[in-house]
Amino acid sequence: MSTLGKITRRGLLLGAVAVAGGAAFGIYQVQKPVENPLSPDQGATLNPYVIIDRSGVTIIAPRAEMGQGVHTTLAALVAEELDVDWTSIRVEHGPPSSAYYNAALMHGALPVADYAMKDWQHSVVGGLGAVAKLLGLQVTGGSTSTVDAYEKMRYAGAGAREALKAVAADRLGVALASLRTESGFVIAPDNSRISYADLAEEAATRPVPDVTLRPQSEWKLLGRALPRSDMRAKITGQAQYATDIALPGLKFATVRICPYLGGGMARFDPAPALALPGVEQVIDMGNGVAVVARNTWAAMEGARAVDVQWTPSPLPADMDGMFAAIEAAFDAEPNSTLRDDGDVATLPEGAIRADYRVPFLAHSTMEPQGATAWLQDGRMTIWAGNQAPRLCVQKAAEASGLTEDAITLHTAFMGGGFGRRAETDTVAQVARIAAEMSGTPIRLTWSREEDMGHDFYRPAAMARMQGAVADGRISHFNAAIAAPSVTRASMKRIMGRAPGGADKGHVEGAFDQPYAIPNYRVAGHLADLDVPIGFWRSVGASFNGFFHESFVDELAHAAGADPLAFRLAHVAPESAVAARVLERVREISGWDTPLPEGRARGIAMTWSFGTPTAVVIELARQGDRIRIDRAFMACDPGLVLDPGIVRAQMESGLIYGLSAAVMGEITFTEGRADQANFPDYDALRMFNTPRIEVAILNTNPHMGGVGEPGTPPAIPALANALFALTGTRARSLPLRDVADFGV
Repeated sequence: MSTLGKITRRGLLLGAVAVAGGAAFGIYQVQKPVENPLSPDQGATLNPYVIIDRSGVTIIAPRAEMGQGVHTTLAALVAEELDVDWTSIRVEHGPPSSAYYNAALMHGALPVADYAMKDWQHSVVGGLGAVAKLLGLQVTGGSTSTVDAYEKMRYAGAGAREALKAVAADRLGVALASLRTESGFVIAPDNSRISYADLAEEAATRPVPDVTLRPQSEWKLLGRALPRSDMRAKITGQAQYATDIALPGLKFATVRICPYLGGGMARFDPAPALALPGVEQVIDMGNGVAVVARNTWAAMEGARAVDVQWTPSPLPADMDGMFAAIEAAFDAEPNSTLRDDGDVATLPEGAIRADYRVPFLAHSTMEPQGATAWLQDGRMTIWAGNQAPRLCVQKAAEASGLTEDAITLHTAFMGGGFGRRAETDTVAQVARIAAEMSGTPIRLTWSREEDMGHDFYRPAAMARMQGAVADGRISHFNAAIAAPSVTRASMKRIMGRAPGGADKGHVEGAFDQPYAIPNYRVAGHLADLDVPIGFWRSVGASFNGFFHESFVDELAHAAGADPLAFRLAHVAPESAVAARVLERVREISGWDTPLPEGRARGIAMTWSFGTPTAVVIELARQGDRIRIDRAFMACDPGLVLDPGIVRAQMESGLIYGLSAAVMGEITFTEGRADQANFPDYDALRMFNTPRIEVAILNTNPHMGGVGEPGTPPAIPALANALFALTGTRARSLPLRDVADFGV
């Protein structure tokens, strides 16, 4: 059992507190007391996840729902132990509070490969969860939500259940052990039933005894595909996003920020905008303007009309200059060599050398950036889709001049996040605008052009690969990877300073792969290039997966070996879990079955976020074009709590990766993004998305994530399939530059 589990059992304070006319059962005690976010007047060290009142049961989800289904799985963890009817529950996002810290974010703290971690190392990682609490990391990201919640939220449901039973036992004068629960009722030995709502108020006044979690064999909800808790609201249009909030006297805003990254605003003239119908105000934002109007269209037209003189960007003038800055990092000492086995200094004769590179990428969420805010009587309420509520409150306070206590943040549904909504720029902007217009509610909506031009991009990266094969196996593998550091850039924005030491995230997806290679080195070089960058789905593994698995494919062909069998021969000695994933994708893809002329397959496997995932892509020629016809995936996240959501996330990650591989590219001229909207930065559509088959294994002894692991292997699998079909080895992306995929 993990350290987290042991701490939970020892430190659990089982009880209940009154909240909003009902009872909230908070079930996770940590060493340092935290404020109960659902009951400001209560000083107990309770962390509530369940509210029971006369209207039913509400389960509080500590993580954001952005289409990935996390509210369903987290609610099911509670509902499984609480014994409530799945169709009757409500799910709400928890308020900003350090009580909802994400301990699993510390999983990446140790500079070791996930697949090779020993049980004691997993225990150390579990203990590091206290650091996440100290920092108040209420963050949705890193494919950690379910891993973090797995025991916490089950204890929440179990504690609430036992509290209710204890009240019922006293009322009925029967032994607690004689009672059972079912569908929101406590059931007596004579089969009489008392509803949870009738027991909740009294249960809130007393502690409850220790609890034991139900064994997996007794699960009714977990382990099967459940109807999504957000499904009905979304398909009926009732789901509310940040820019759906309707308030009396609402005004509509947009921003136009200096498009030359790192530049500013020398002067502006608001007169042309104020002359347009519906435009009411133009606000100086320092590095740009905000326009407030009677509707969003008028605001956007007004923003375009403002006469602005921008100051230039300090960035290199073109992409050649940017890649030169990245390449220069190879000349400096590496920041990390987290993999350095054997001796790669002297390569044997006939060694293979290859240089790879990938471009900047945008997040391109379907829902553009936006938020709503209202300042009334010195207090501000904000509605925003976000992945870091406490950080949003902090930045909103700084932007508005209010104290953090004067800000209430509601986390809304999100139309995609992928790491973009871990940033706080939109929230800071709406807070500043609302502060300028006290008493008037403001709905801020970015244009798609603003979204593309002011993203926190996935960094461009380069790799210098060297390797050799002997007797059909890899004898030498030497990778040097250069890119700006996502971790340092993001932490500098969040904490005001960049962390030192080896940057593990920079080389994830390369140093930590389960390959048995005697001479194996991965070095990370940090480039000095101040393009705004941030966490993008699968982060460093998104480019390192391409570098690593493309070069492994080159070595396989150099050895004259079958690419899948070649991988399996190297992976099996290192990880039986990863080997089974390769064997499964081999089976479902029919890898050993010859294909007809004009068709070919490619394979890649990446272990990321705790989950090994293998992808086979099958291509077909259609005249001069190439169609991505079929995709096969096998993954092993360990314990599978909802196979429907796991499958959906794997498919989503694959499509996201294939979109980036085929057409994803952000370029800059004079520091300004050349791409402005989806015609310039498209994604796969239904007509060119392959048929996808997903196999889910559960032999991994440690629970892994599922939101991101599908992306890294999708990209090299496609590139490797392209080589198998055409003989063209693509060492740079996007692939549309070397083949016609009909996009």
